[in-house]
Amino acid sequence: MIMDNTPHANNFISDIPDRPPLVILTGPTAVGKTALSVNLAKKIGGEIVSADSMQVYRRMDIGSAKVTKEEMQGVPHYLIDEFEPDEEFHVVKFQEYAKRYIQEIQSRGKIPILVGGTGFYIQAVLYDIDFTENGGDMTYRRFLEDLAHTQGAHVLHEMLREIDPASADAIHENNVKRVIRALEFYHETGQKISDHNEAERQKTSPYHFAYFVLNDDRAHLYDRIDHRVDAMIEAGLVDEVRALQQDGCTRDMVSMQGLGYKEILDYLNGDLSQEEAIRILKRDTRHFAKRQITWFKREKDVIWVNRPEFEGENAILAYIEEQLRVRKIS
Repeated sequence: MIMDNTPHANNFISDIPDRPPLVILTGPTAVGKTALSVNLAKKIGGEIVSADSMQVYRRMDIGSAKVTKEEMQGVPHYLIDEFEPDEEFHVVKFQEYAKRYIQEIQSRGKIPILVGGTGFYIQAVLYDIDFTENGGDMTYRRFLEDLAHTQGAHVLHEMLREIDPASADAIHENNVKRVIRALEFYHETGQKISDHNEAERQKTSPYHFAYFVLNDDRAHLYDRIDHRVDAMIEAGLVDEVRALQQDGCTRDMVSMQGLGYKEILDYLNGDLSQEEAIRILKRDTRHFAKRQITWFKREKDVIWVNRPEFEGENAILAYIEEQLRVRKIS
């Protein structure tokens, strides 16, 4: 079971209660974060900052399982529909926007709730990771860009794997910009960027936080994933991707590398049948959920919320509220 060996909760209580509050609600894809986060926000006077790398893009609604206006129930949401699919969006930009929104929410006496499944984005905000760029060797950068163009992204990814296997595991080879940045960092500093990020993660958080990971047993989670993909197809995912393609969106854009988009693009380009594209999408989404759980197991100070241990959504909500009271966050 995916939820095996995860602690139900820990005994972490912040010893610096005057730090600004932050609630984090995360977990694997399709586990039910959206509805729970909205109900939680209504209970504690919170506003939601999305930590999802896809919902930030406009016109990418179905494939990203984007929260709808109706689902928001009047709760303010941030970092939804803020960028066009051809715009550059990455962890540094996410951190900049999220920190600003969190501060604005706190200034109004509300509690910011960071919600989404992109673990690295959450980590970047929670521990205020320093992504400061060095001066940059433009000659080396142009060399890497030319290499990617002439020999393919895989060659760059293998270069990264030789010097920094942890980063190669964490960065998809199609994310050429992040691969190049990791190679540049090593070239300029002699240090693995994965080691740098891990050192940053060990810093004390600037927030008085509670970090909840919503989880479910494997069979139920996989069933939810399969049903979600079927619902996306029924809702018009193919038409959504076709419209993006007609607007000039291509597979090499970061936005179009998201689950649901690259598979349907392959179908539209004639590389896969629709049935095969759907099968691959379901399979890869299940694999993605497993990787998310692995990531969250490595995080510290998390409170696991395993669905089978609760009698419904209200019981989960009551448990989270109690944990927040213990931590003097609500």
